[in-house]
Amino acid sequence: MKAVMMYKPKNLKVEEVPEPKPGRNEVLVKVIACGVCGSDIPRINKFGAHVSPIIPGHEFSGKIVEAGADVTKFKVGDRVTVPPLIPCYKCEWCERGIYSLCASYDYFGSRRHGAMAQYVTVPEENLLKLPDKVGYLDAATTDPCANALHGLAQSRLQSGEVFVAYGAGPIGLFAIQVGRVRGASAVIAVDIGERKTEIAKKCGADIVIDAAKDDPAEIIKKATGGKMADVVIDFTGAPPAQKKAIDCAGKMARVVLLGISHSGLPLDEHQVDNIMRGQISLIGSWNSFTKPFPGNDWYEGLRLFDEGKISSEHMISHKLPLDEAPDIFNKIDAGGMFFNKVMFLPNGENFDG
Repeated sequence: MKAVMMYKPKNLKVEEVPEPKPGRNEVLVKVIACGVCGSDIPRINKFGAHVSPIIPGHEFSGKIVEAGADVTKFKVGDRVTVPPLIPCYKCEWCERGIYSLCASYDYFGSRRHGAMAQYVTVPEENLLKLPDKVGYLDAATTDPCANALHGLAQSRLQSGEVFVAYGAGPIGLFAIQVGRVRGASAVIAVDIGERKTEIAKKCGADIVIDAAKDDPAEIIKKATGGKMADVVIDFTGAPPAQKKAIDCAGKMARVVLLGISHSGLPLDEHQVDNIMRGQISLIGSWNSFTKPFPGNDWYEGLRLFDEGKISSEHMISHKLPLDEAPDIFNKIDAGGMFFNKVMFLPNGENFDG
């Protein structure tokens, strides 16, 4: 089969490799769509993975083409998506049902071979059957959707509140859509560049702010009559955006840090004062995996897709064959290229499976 193999950072090769065989309690999935996660970019272009060489890719959907021994709940022909975390089920956090904090987990695309390939083997416990109305492209974005839902759950967003999404990448765009579904009185999106804010508008944002041109805090202050936002979620992981998220928060607001950051976060006197005097809560959000595995955020995401209340349509900027993987990651690394959700189609655009 054809697969993308990463030997070290910035060293990707598209190769013919042996097709994997499902073991006990495993199935073989024909990969129909595999998305590029924001975490894949630094993993592939800078830091590397926990295992090398490795096939990257953990946001995917496909069709079961072979079932190993003792597989009982799924069958050949089932359309599926795959939660990428494989918990140990033994540590304290697994016993408490908070699998995102597992102390000894496995993970597709960083600790075991992932789905930038035509086929991948998957444990039965990591399969989710797709509802009839959920297509493969939406299904391949269930992971970022679940991350958005988890961040919103952490924020305790209520109907009638003002919600600010800081960053209009795929997770932020799903949060914008879900914020509207959940009755936010205003959904405000902040990003840099007209193309990003245009997509946020298409996904349902009431107000879009280009932070390269305008001060988000000033616009939000004016739009809310000085009240500011009830919930602000940073999806960027960039310290300037994280700090500005605090500036956009009103009294008793909740600020959620969801975007992956490898940097410190020095706060100035005004921001510390705002947190203390406004009794603002700073909350972390990490992944989406809870009991019963993979957790409510995954089941809720598939339900919202099935009901047509959310969609990945506007966020998918590229649909590519595997052969283009080295080139697209080189272009991303060079900078200057617009992209949002890059989607690989390892077996061609055969959405009937």
